[in-house]
Amino acid sequence: MNRNRLMMIGVIALVLGAFLSLQVYQRLQAGSAGQRKPGIDVVVAANDLQVGAKLEDRDLKVVNWPAENLPEGVIHQKSRAIGRGVLEPISRGEFILINKLADKDVAGLPALIPPGMRAVSVRVNDVIAVAGFVLPGTRVDVLLTGTPGPGDSVTTTVLQNVAVLATGQKLERNAAGEPQSSAVITLLVSPEDAQKLTLASQEGRIQLSLRNILDTGQEKITSVRNATLYNGGLPPLAPAPTRVATKIRHAPRVAAPTPPSPYTIEVIRGNEKKEVNFQQ
Repeated sequence: MNRNRLMMIGVIALVLGAFLSLQVYQRLQAGSAGQRKPGIDVVVAANDLQVGAKLEDRDLKVVNWPAENLPEGVIHQKSRAIGRGVLEPISRGEFILINKLADKDVAGLPALIPPGMRAVSVRVNDVIAVAGFVLPGTRVDVLLTGTPGPGDSVTTTVLQNVAVLATGQKLERNAAGEPQSSAVITLLVSPEDAQKLTLASQEGRIQLSLRNILDTGQEKITSVRNATLYNGGLPPLAPAPTRVATKIRHAPRVAAPTPPSPYTIEVIRGNEKKEVNFQQ
């Protein structure tokens, strides 16, 4: 009988302890919720945004964030961001900051051109564009292959560490997030380099060389000629055949025959006598 009573007392104690623990936990949670400050609605990126992209409603979402942890320049309404161009790459979930967006009146490519710089577009194919991996924000070297002389092909580096502004007709990746294979690539260059790039596109074939964005050095690169591709150089060209001057022999001049001397005949008519000359 005493044993059953002790077991009952133990069960009652466990139930009371669990009840009291639940009450304490609920009170603590209510107290912390009352002390928590309400958050503020801010706009973040719903997708990865590339440089030059024009923001649409589907690219943005509103989240609630503690006010004390917000960076300067955050946007609180989607309407302030929709229609603007992106000046810097923005990752998914990142705050949309006002200094990373262009004005609505200059959205797109013109907003990306700094003062004193120029945007020049060149036609390329999939190979020249490094198999579609030349994207906005990457950096490239521009190589030119031409023939400055007969039988002399040369490849030279025209420009180094050039920023890519746009590829093709769009400044962002496609819906699947894959790199676009485009026919036109727009590069950001100085006015002097814009002239070089335009001339190079007319003089020969342009090739782009993709480089690490952290590699910003400008190196002195020697041009490469076709002779360096062969062991010992190209074989010497065969000399042009030499023409041997032929002396023209003229037929000897034959002296014209001496005309025969005329002869004279004396003619007598009556009392008259006359000499008449005749040619032989």
